[in-house]
Amino acid sequence: MGAGNLRFAAALLVLVVTAASSGATVCVAQLRRDYYAGVCPNVESIVRDAVAKKVRQTFITVGATVHLFFHDCFVEGCDASVMVASKGNSTAEKDHPNNLSLAGDGFDTVIKAKAAVDAVRQCRNKVSCADILTMATRDAIALAGGPSYAVELGRLDGLSSTASSVNGKLPAPFFNLDQLTKIFATNGLSQADMIVLSAAHTGGLAHCGTFSGRIRGPTAPDPTMNRSYAARLQAECPANVDPRVAVSMDAVTPVAFDNQFFKNLQSGMGLLASDQVLYSDPRSRPTVDAWARRAAAFNRAFVAAITKLGRVGVKTRAQGNIRRNCALLN
Repeated sequence: MGAGNLRFAAALLVLVVTAASSGATVCVAQLRRDYYAGVCPNVESIVRDAVAKKVRQTFITVGATVHLFFHDCFVEGCDASVMVASKGNSTAEKDHPNNLSLAGDGFDTVIKAKAAVDAVRQCRNKVSCADILTMATRDAIALAGGPSYAVELGRLDGLSSTASSVNGKLPAPFFNLDQLTKIFATNGLSQADMIVLSAAHTGGLAHCGTFSGRIRGPTAPDPTMNRSYAARLQAECPANVDPRVAVSMDAVTPVAFDNQFFKNLQSGMGLLASDQVLYSDPRSRPTVDAWARRAAAFNRAFVAAITKLGRVGVKTRAQGNIRRNCALLN
């Protein structure tokens, strides 16, 4: 082995050891921006066009796609296992109670983008659903006015999807700061990463049941909640919780991806208890204040954090494949 190859092997070993020591299941060695250059060079524009078309049809697409990406990466890593449909007596991830809030438009975005990619003969069955979801998430964010960034590609699709794998993997809407920090840390993400990624709640909808305890009950409204905002939510959400009713997670700029999320927290207008705690807890409040003031700094931090998230649980070689249908295991 030549000196150049020895240096490369040593660098690769350091990369793998560093990833393993982070506490997360991460394999980033195969990820690179030009991964499909030789097999499907126009894949990013194909996906972007499909996402743009879907967003024009319904703007719910933005929040739905971003939330789908988060739920996927947090369970078995970024492997599109959340896309798989239940079959027979086998209940898949998507049908776990903690995933039932995911809007169908996110799934539809990936399915349509996959169809557009496979419609190109050169690209057919060459691009993973996991990478399509990653690209679609980036494109949805940019289309909503958020930062545009380059994505790393090279993920394979997972070989299994079970509802039981979801247990304990996703943050709950009532989590406090310590619980949020701990569950993000299991994926190699810092507390600062957790806070900035929480801004994904600047888009999308939440069902009334996820915050009903904050607006009704013996101690309601939640003392950390803006009184006028609580009254508005009480008017929008029935006293007997209707699982079909959902409200915008960002009451000020519901169709824009921006740093308004942090400004809302400063005003007591975080919809979920797990969002508002980022401001009510003095340990995280300075970070919220900083990103509420500086949109450019927020954008940079968000791109860095979502890039780290996209490296979690990447499947390689025998660990995965490229699904012909994102909803079905090969």
